[in-house]
Amino acid sequence: MIRKTALFPFLAWPRPDRALLRGEALAGLTVGLMVIPQGVAYAALAGMPLVTGIYASMLPALVAVLFSASVRLSVGPTALSCLLIASGLSPLAQPGSPQWIALAVWLALLSGLLQIALGFMRFGWLLNLVNSPVLMAFTQAAALLIIGSQLKGLLGVGASWADWWAAPRVHGPSLAFGLGSLVLLYLAQRWRPAFPSVLVVVLASAGLSWATGYEAGGGQVVGPVPAGLPALYWPRWPGLETLGQLVLPTLVLTLVSFLETASSAKVDSEAQGRRWDQNQDLIGQGLGKIAAGLSGAFPTSSSFSRSALNLYAGAQTGWATIFSVAVVFMALLVFTPVLRYVPQPVLAAIVLVAVVGLVRPRGFVRLWRIARVEAVTALATFAITLLAAPQLYWGVLAGVLMALSHFLYQRLHPRIIEVGLHPDGSLRDRHLWHLDALAPDTYALRMDAALDFAAAAAFERAILEHLAQAPHTRHVCLFAQPINRIDATGVDAFLKICAHLRAHGIVLHLSGLKLPVETTLRRAGWPGAGPGLHLYRTEADTLAALARLHPEPGDMAAAMI
Repeated sequence: MIRKTALFPFLAWPRPDRALLRGEALAGLTVGLMVIPQGVAYAALAGMPLVTGIYASMLPALVAVLFSASVRLSVGPTALSCLLIASGLSPLAQPGSPQWIALAVWLALLSGLLQIALGFMRFGWLLNLVNSPVLMAFTQAAALLIIGSQLKGLLGVGASWADWWAAPRVHGPSLAFGLGSLVLLYLAQRWRPAFPSVLVVVLASAGLSWATGYEAGGGQVVGPVPAGLPALYWPRWPGLETLGQLVLPTLVLTLVSFLETASSAKVDSEAQGRRWDQNQDLIGQGLGKIAAGLSGAFPTSSSFSRSALNLYAGAQTGWATIFSVAVVFMALLVFTPVLRYVPQPVLAAIVLVAVVGLVRPRGFVRLWRIARVEAVTALATFAITLLAAPQLYWGVLAGVLMALSHFLYQRLHPRIIEVGLHPDGSLRDRHLWHLDALAPDTYALRMDAALDFAAAAAFERAILEHLAQAPHTRHVCLFAQPINRIDATGVDAFLKICAHLRAHGIVLHLSGLKLPVETTLRRAGWPGAGPGLHLYRTEADTLAALARLHPEPGDMAAAMI
């Protein structure tokens, strides 16, 4: 029977007391005050009406925290997800148009349904398809694109860059609002991360904008933002052709947004000393996306910066998110008139401060020192993401394909070495360390991989090529400890080698054969130990047996007396 807490994780929340609620309320207030202006700024990045950024911070956050395992994450608009939304929809509609809004909602619904399905099918392991170098490179490229997209707003450039270069002109008040907000937000983030600096800057800039007549002087402001709660939104059917064009953006958005969740959830789980339930978080995040779509908003994700702030503010349970949603709810009723006077450069500064920390060139340098092949993959992902803009998904897909190709190449070329006895008593690569053979007329090898369809041909080729080069070989010794799995192709290759060695009068020695591998071989009719085939459980037993096969000259003389 399925437990209620498995279907409704919030039933396992601790019963709140006064002390707990006081701490959760403080954390919720801190995050709520930050998410309001951030949500508006990210909505602009996604090409959506600004109020939808507030909608995306309410019901989606509440639904996600109720049904997720990681209850201390802050769910709502994120810069990377909003950039993916804009890039995925740019070939299909005009930003801000009714068609754009409808397609963004469909993107939220499709992505949410996909995440729920993956969660129920226990497919959280699909996260492993994207390794950290690919994600790091894509994130940095996306961050640069976000920065580039916000520069015009930050500097108050209303025309295109081409027109601006032909007749350069800077709107002084816009530049002052943009750069001033940028500096203040950066300093506050560095020295007082828990302080609601974003909200303070927004309120101060709105007041200053109203007092100085910034809009009348040619400055761009947020403009009227509708107040009131979101109504139920159901988009019209876009047609199969348009829906097909949303498949690829949906897949990439689902993958990247959940990787955003993973980066925060792993930190949270480790801090609490528990295992991360990625499948339950898939379900919770998927339900959050569906709630966003039905609210007329865009797909949501877990914000690493707001989640970190939530933990920093002392959040212990999901009650902090409930308080945060309450703060956003109250702000939606009373705060929207203030947003009307907020300068657009201030919104650009909010986005820039949030993403500038994602640009870390030293990550490529460090990766080059660790693994150059993965560094090349990361650099290619970075370059393709930039060159393919606004279709950013090509960067992720290219990176995933390159990483999988490298993985498959390694599987098809397993490490197979001839071993010798090192002076420290360990078995090491005989040719690398210039070691003697374990015994005369003996080929001792070790394969550091599973004996499956990918490695079977290489395993068979290594033995046959050595026998062709050393026809005097009378013993083959396989140290099988690293072989922890064997499939049907591996069984056929192993039995073929056994038959070949037996036909040529060569004795096979097997050391450390694991029980699952041995069980599979016996099911295939392998007889096990017998004439021409010896089994040993440990390396010490194997080395002792090989020594007895070829006694030293002194031992032979003693045996003749």
